[in-house]
Amino acid sequence: MKSQVNARRYLVFSTLLAGVILLAGNIAAQKLLAGARIDFTEGGLYTLSHATLATLDEISEPVDLTFVYSRRVGQDFPAVQAHAARVRELLSTYQAASGGSIRVREIDPAPFSEAEDEALAAGIPAVPAGGNDPLYFGIIGHNTIDDVRILPFLAPEQDLTLEYDLTRMIARLNNPEPPRIAILSSLPGMTAPDPAGGYVLLQDIARSFEIYPLAEDFSLIPEDTDVLLLAHPPPMSSRQEWLIDQYLLRGGRAVFLVDPAAKTAVTGDVFGASNELARSGLGRLGRAWGVELAPDAVADAAFALPVPVQTERGAVEELAHPLFLGVPAEAMNRDDPITADLMRVVNFGAPGALLAGSPPDGVTISPLITTGPSPSFINAGEAARDLQPGAVLEAYESLPSPLALAVRVSGLLVSAFPSGAPAIDAPRDPAAAEAARAAAAALPPHIRAGERSAEIILIADADFIADEFYIVEGGGVAVADNGALVLNALDALAGGGELSRLRSRAPALRPMTRIDRMRSEAETQYFRQQSELESRLATAQTRLAELQDTGEGDTFFSGDPEAELSEPERAELSLLRQDILDLRARLRETERDYRRGIDRLESSLKALNIWGGPVLVALAGLIVWRRQKRPRKAGT
Repeated sequence: MKSQVNARRYLVFSTLLAGVILLAGNIAAQKLLAGARIDFTEGGLYTLSHATLATLDEISEPVDLTFVYSRRVGQDFPAVQAHAARVRELLSTYQAASGGSIRVREIDPAPFSEAEDEALAAGIPAVPAGGNDPLYFGIIGHNTIDDVRILPFLAPEQDLTLEYDLTRMIARLNNPEPPRIAILSSLPGMTAPDPAGGYVLLQDIARSFEIYPLAEDFSLIPEDTDVLLLAHPPPMSSRQEWLIDQYLLRGGRAVFLVDPAAKTAVTGDVFGASNELARSGLGRLGRAWGVELAPDAVADAAFALPVPVQTERGAVEELAHPLFLGVPAEAMNRDDPITADLMRVVNFGAPGALLAGSPPDGVTISPLITTGPSPSFINAGEAARDLQPGAVLEAYESLPSPLALAVRVSGLLVSAFPSGAPAIDAPRDPAAAEAARAAAAALPPHIRAGERSAEIILIADADFIADEFYIVEGGGVAVADNGALVLNALDALAGGGELSRLRSRAPALRPMTRIDRMRSEAETQYFRQQSELESRLATAQTRLAELQDTGEGDTFFSGDPEAELSEPERAELSLLRQDILDLRARLRETERDYRRGIDRLESSLKALNIWGGPVLVALAGLIVWRRQKRPRKAGT
């Protein structure tokens, strides 16, 4: 009996001792292993990149990050709830890897609470969630001198750029001095002496960057230039092209907006007629990089925007115009930080196409924005004029594959001037000529190959940054991501060498590659058929209108509209009407076929997910039951 009591006491004591050891071990592990992480995710979702680690090592003073998340509202949206857990864990990884330089806290902004006041004061938007309470889902960043930067809404769709956005925020808080942007442009809205008198885009750039305007006769690029922006630049001398060439070879970064038919450069009126052709290009620089601007403009029936068009009868109607493109997010590179977080369309006006040739070894050309599957080239001189949509469709010749409207060029470049620096364009004035020679002598020596990797963004349109293309007149509200595209490019390139090489991480959500492939194939077939049918439909409707105008006379509504038509014209009119009905029916059938295969696969997956588990459990139970019911052999 005594031994039993001792055994019980020993069991209680050992249990208490094990609990104390476990508790002490957990406390010690939290202190000693605070920065230790083992990442078992396939894409290394919680393993920070070298660029992020380098940014964290450079932090001189603490940075405070406040994670703003409405927990109760977020529970109603599984995708938001899962993404919130991902953000929370990633912030914890940042805090652990920073050695105390990153301090993280989380607030839950309930209605009428101090947390909600803090979120709204910082600029975190209240997103309607379909219920009584809004959803807050963003991050507020502070540094020790009270600079504030925010990520206003952490959309689950932007998971690919989550680490990039966080690292960029921390880098800007650690170094609040604005990057310097040198701008060379011939567009009136980009050359205004006061940014407030120029494009909205110029005003937005001035709010985030320090602007240095380059004159048309510039003879040097400031050494402290972080990014060079050339927005439909004027014709440049060989010497000026050489300056840009050398700037890029030494690791410079640049954004080029070039256009084969820029209407805004001529008249400033997007929809006004113009017989002049304002063209900008890449010249010998582009040839050295392995990319050139096509000589013709691009039309795209799949992404055609509705624009006001004056008809032959004098009325103004909203018609889809293939020369004005509204490119959706689906046609943008979702793996590049510049375009990954763009959710709205980007509107282009008679853009060009960037054609990749043979880039130097080590140079990559990555498309950022493309057309639909069946675009067409249109003569640039004609595109610069006020072409009607019907005229564009008549000249439309579908190409078999999409065209690139924007690309990224990365890598070690080679000089476009292998023979050395061109001669100086010395002014006639002796004093000015002497000053030019002195400035040239102070420049670094000519180099033939890149010393550091360059980053160049090329966009084949200049009209798209005009206010008329994406800003509501009088309200100042952006309805497209035109400005965001340029600002993202400047922001990404101004981040420095390490940060600009930080690309998207592996997505937390696994993509359904088969459905994506089926959707891509269906879109290619659908848009090609759609453009062909719409072209035939437009031609038939134009001819129908001509015949009706012939037959209506002065009293069309009071008499027979076919009274003044000849017998062959009446037969043609009847055939045209039937043809139009058939074409519309085929268009509707094409639209139905577009998702038919995807819907079938989706139904199969739903059935498998819903019934697969129960069926497997039932089969396993049946097998176990049969084995138990099987008679045992004698002696076993």
